[in-house]
Amino acid sequence: MINRTPLLSRALLWCLALMTIAPFLMAFLTSFKTQMELFQGVFALPHTFSLANYLSAWEDGHFSIYFMNSVLVVFPVVILSILLGILSGFGFAFLRVPGKTLFALLMALGMVLPSESFIIPLYHELRWMGLTNTYLALILPQVALSIPFTTLMVATALQQVPKELIEAAVMDNTPRWRLLWKILVPAIWPTLSTLALLLFIWTWNEFLIPLILVNQEDLRTLPIGMMFFQNKNTINIPVLMAGAMIVILPLVAVFLVFQRKFISGVTQGAVK
Repeated sequence: MINRTPLLSRALLWCLALMTIAPFLMAFLTSFKTQMELFQGVFALPHTFSLANYLSAWEDGHFSIYFMNSVLVVFPVVILSILLGILSGFGFAFLRVPGKTLFALLMALGMVLPSESFIIPLYHELRWMGLTNTYLALILPQVALSIPFTTLMVATALQQVPKELIEAAVMDNTPRWRLLWKILVPAIWPTLSTLALLLFIWTWNEFLIPLILVNQEDLRTLPIGMMFFQNKNTINIPVLMAGAMIVILPLVAVFLVFQRKFISGVTQGAVK
C-alpha cells in the first residue's frame, strides 16, 4: 500500500509556495507589459520583455538617486553594526561586565520596541544636533537599533565556540585582540554572514526613519521614493510595477547569492 502522506505534504507545500510567489510573479510580468497588454490578463505573458518601463521608472521616477542613497545607507549600517556587535558581543560572552544581565534585558527590550514609540524624540534630538536631512540621520539611528540584536547574536555564537580552542589560545599567550579577530571571528563566520544578510534586508526596507528624518528628495531611499512615485503614477501600472521590482530585486538577488550561508548560519546554533 502506497503511503500518500508524503505526497500530500509535498502537494501542500507546492501550493503554499505557488500562493507565496504568485503576487511577485504577477508584478514581475506586469513590469514588462504595456497598458494595452495589461488588460489582456494578469498572468498573460508580455509580447516582448522590453526594459522601457524600467528605464522610465529609473529616469522619470528618479530611482537612480533613490537606489544610490539606499546603497550609501545600507553598507555603512551593516558594516558598523557588525563591527560594534562583535566588540560588544565579545564583552558579553567572556568579560566580567557589572550588571550584564540587566544590560541584556534592556537590549532585549529595545529589540521589541516599535520605532513609532521613539521616532518623535529621536527627530528632535537629531534636529538639535543639526543632523536631520543628512546621511548620518539615516545611518546612526539604524546602527543604534541594530546593536542590541547583533550583540546578543554574536555573544551567543561566541559562547558556542569550543572551549578547547579558546583555552589553547590562552595557554599560548595569544593577545586578546588576536584571539578575537584571528580565532573567534572566523569560527563564527556563518553567523556573521547570516547577520549581515538580515541587517541588509531590514535596512533596505526601513521606511519610518527615512520618512521622518529626511524630507529632501535627493536623500530619499528606495522605499520612500517608491511611495512618492506611487502617488504620481496611479494610472501607469506597468511603470509602477517596474519601480517596485527595482526595490525588490536587489533583496532577491542578495538572498539567492547568500542563501546557503544564511541557512547554515540559522541552523548552526540549533545543531550545536
